[in-house]
Amino acid sequence: MKRRIVVLGGGISGYGSAILAKKQGLDVFLSDMGEISPLYRSRLDEWGVEYEQGGHTAEKILSATEVIKSPGIPEKAPIVRALREQGIPVVSEMEFACRYMGKARTICITGSNGKTTTTSLIYKIMRDSGAKVALGGNIGESFAYSVATGEYDWYVLELSSFQLDGMYRFKADIAVLMNITPDHLDRYDYCFQNYVDSKMRITQNQTSRNYFIYSADDPVICAELEKHPLRARELPFMAHTASASGAGDAFLDPEGLFTASVGGSHVEIDTAKMQIKGLHNAYDAMAAALATLAAGVAPEQVRRSIYDFSPVEHRLEPAGEADGVLYINDSKATNVDSAWYALQSMTRPVVWIAGGTDKGNDYTPLKEFASQKIHTLVCMGVDNSKLINEFSGIIPNVTSTSSLDEAMRAATAAAKPGDVVLLSPACASFDLFRNYENRGEEFKAWISDNLLKK
Repeated sequence: MKRRIVVLGGGISGYGSAILAKKQGLDVFLSDMGEISPLYRSRLDEWGVEYEQGGHTAEKILSATEVIKSPGIPEKAPIVRALREQGIPVVSEMEFACRYMGKARTICITGSNGKTTTTSLIYKIMRDSGAKVALGGNIGESFAYSVATGEYDWYVLELSSFQLDGMYRFKADIAVLMNITPDHLDRYDYCFQNYVDSKMRITQNQTSRNYFIYSADDPVICAELEKHPLRARELPFMAHTASASGAGDAFLDPEGLFTASVGGSHVEIDTAKMQIKGLHNAYDAMAAALATLAAGVAPEQVRRSIYDFSPVEHRLEPAGEADGVLYINDSKATNVDSAWYALQSMTRPVVWIAGGTDKGNDYTPLKEFASQKIHTLVCMGVDNSKLINEFSGIIPNVTSTSSLDEAMRAATAAAKPGDVVLLSPACASFDLFRNYENRGEEFKAWISDNLLKK
């Protein structure tokens, strides 16, 4: 009797998993509570995958041998609870797809912030080096779909905590952990340690043949390593903490130069020559340099690719300048730590647009920058009461708005020549937008239509 695989969710993770299961000759059924996009439906039809949309048929789902759950579906969803009660294994796309990737190796990146830029930079360096490499996980194509339809030597995977939660036997050949700061606490019973444990799963199953790259400036990671020493070869990167590893390391000096070393390979990078600016991007580049040196890329290629790398969309992305005011799209800043790095990098007076779906945020780390750099806060969300309460009396002008158009008109009116209007919400986007990408696109479109086309 064939193993019966049920895939929950018909987005990019789900459709790829279903197609890989079909290719492996498994009995597969996909179920989505919402509507599956026409593109994904056409691919499922092409592969002959049975699916449903607009609801879950419990009888079909609970007959599964194993379930592959898309990361956006929470554990508290009724169908997931029913699966747990029945003792049916529930795994992530990553756990399922890794079984079929053959001799290919993985570079896996996670962290509360910086993982998308770091992942994109690692992928660029690997691709520029001539490696057969696929990009997947939280960005790029579905990892499972790439395994099903291509042949690669390397997979560069950005992993969220939700994806890591569903990974058990998976092992990263090169694991990168950028940082751990409070995020998604609503999915972790508002317990930070639960979230920390999830992020540290990036190291699970690693042996002395594997690499673990991490920020030695992050006190949470360092405390975890003291409690749970690893077998993997450690490659720390840092700007403030003196730390060294026999396997190598990367250190940023006060002049903005860093040297990354892995074994006998070394590369020196002048961050002033990088197109991506700020301390957070220096961390990203150090991590990427260590990961790609560990993967065997020549130092000169690492250097060329880092200098050639352009900013990632929605992460401190310049969105235009009008009437002497610079507009910056940092919509990907969905938590306090991301917004901290954005504010830290600002060198001009700031009109800050923030707000959305609060995830249990503690805004205390932002208040020093708020008092020093921000003269106007434009709150953009369905419920702005928490932001207003936290920053009234710290930021001179605080305005509440309930739409992007209203927020942009308020921000533009408050901005003076020489200012920055910074969209760095520190919150999720789901109250007013489909996702952070949609929020960033709407921000850029408003600027283009109302300011740049004058």
